[in-house]
Amino acid sequence: MASRHEIIEKNVALLVLLVLGAISFGSLVEIVPLFFQKETTQPVAGLKPYSALQLEGRDIYIREGCAGCHSQMIRPLRAEVERYGHYSVAGESVYDHPFLWGSKRTGPDLARVGKRYSDDWHRAHLINPRDLVPGSIMPAYPFLAENTLDGQYTAGKMAALRTLGVPYTDTDIAGAQAAVEGKSELDALVAYLQGLGTVIKGKR
Repeated sequence: MASRHEIIEKNVALLVLLVLGAISFGSLVEIVPLFFQKETTQPVAGLKPYSALQLEGRDIYIREGCAGCHSQMIRPLRAEVERYGHYSVAGESVYDHPFLWGSKRTGPDLARVGKRYSDDWHRAHLINPRDLVPGSIMPAYPFLAENTLDGQYTAGKMAALRTLGVPYTDTDIAGAQAAVEGKSELDALVAYLQGLGTVIKGKR
């Protein structure tokens, strides 16, 4: 008579079902508790939603594929903290939809890049990275300075994010278009970069 172990080994459908059950149970045990922990669901002290201009800059960051080369997640390892600053915590990202943590680092991590360089530095770097970093392989984005925002959809984006829990006020939404209209895409992207990681202070 075949043992239970042998029955499972010879029955592919049953084996797959049991494996999926084990993975599902393990995932539930690991993931579900995170939905009830304050450190993963509550914003860190001082965290504010992106301004209208920063929000547009974030969308440009996504559009241009910046997340493909730059992560925004500093791991709690000495080498990372020494180079980039305080390790990333979940409470910093509760207003981010989608998250841009990433894992690919063709370029440096940007989680704490905010205020590390001047606005002028970022502008020059985005227009032609090799003017500031001769060996850089980062693409140049001079067209960002020429493209002007009209803010047509900014209020709608903010209203949609509010349904996901981002605390935008009626005043924020009403003034969104005026806040970005006439600004360049370069202005918006620099504003976004300058806000990254400035809530948590740590060694840089």
